[in-house]
Amino acid sequence: MEFFTLPHGSLGWSPALAARWTDIAARSGRPDPFSCTPAWQLAFHDAFAPSRRLFVHANERNLLAFAELTLASGQIILAPVESHWISASPLLGPEADELFASALPFVAREYGGFLPCFLLSGMEKDSETFFRLYFHFSSLFRFVEQTPSLQRCASLEGGMDGYLSRRSGNFRAKMKKARRKALEQGIRFERLVPAGVEEADRIYARMTAVEEKSWKGKGHCGMTEPPSLEFYRVMMRRLSLNGGARVMFAMQEEKDIGFIFGGMAGAFYRGQQFSYDDEWKRLSIGDLLQLEQLAWLCEEGAARYDMGMSDHPAMTYKTHWAEQEQALYAWLLIPRHM
Repeated sequence: MEFFTLPHGSLGWSPALAARWTDIAARSGRPDPFSCTPAWQLAFHDAFAPSRRLFVHANERNLLAFAELTLASGQIILAPVESHWISASPLLGPEADELFASALPFVAREYGGFLPCFLLSGMEKDSETFFRLYFHFSSLFRFVEQTPSLQRCASLEGGMDGYLSRRSGNFRAKMKKARRKALEQGIRFERLVPAGVEEADRIYARMTAVEEKSWKGKGHCGMTEPPSLEFYRVMMRRLSLNGGARVMFAMQEEKDIGFIFGGMAGAFYRGQQFSYDDEWKRLSIGDLLQLEQLAWLCEEGAARYDMGMSDHPAMTYKTHWAEQEQALYAWLLIPRHM
């Protein structure tokens, strides 16, 4: 076990471990499995905090992944690699608590014989993993519960017919009308699964060109602004190495007028970004992209459509698309010697 840095970015780092990490995350049963994958975690590291030391340790079925976070006070916290939204769990696998226990002596030696704080996130409050962690480690740590966050998701059980049956009649009528108007204007949709970094970069350039023409691009608050620009670029590149990206463009003739992008973690799809040219707003391009992406996922047999955070006023639109809400809990583990 070791702490290490990735001074030149994470893309070429240990493909075998990245593949194992992705597989363990997809099977983890966590509320947001995609955010537990290296596609999300290491993209954040490269774009937001590349100087942080990482501690990633795995066996055949389990993995732990932390980044060293130093507070202004000098206090060390081993936090999830992605420590902004903290929607992921740094402990993955059915025996993650045992792997955590085996790592603690090494971590203590790294910090002069004392354990640092740990931030454990991205879990359900009543999960078996949490109970096992509390049972085994409450004598070493105080568990301080953090403010939970809410996410929206939609079941894809029953395919597209099943999904639409769980929407309101008004929603179905609105989408039918929007689709008819788009067809009349010659709108078509292109599906892409980038394979390799060069193709990922070409597709990403098309996405950012659309974003520049959107209200987010014009307001300098979208994915064309650093560090978001690099975050999604690295994510797209990582996903292109295992066929995990799902990108769709709305096109009028040969012109890109909108896109939607997300990634797969096993059978679970996590939406990332969608955007459209402001000139085409009247045709509900954003809604149609969501609908077409759902149809694609249902054809592939995906189990769930995860839409991410929903506890912000700007995210109320997600209630129309995703009927399920799940809470993500986090705990700060403070050593009892402090």
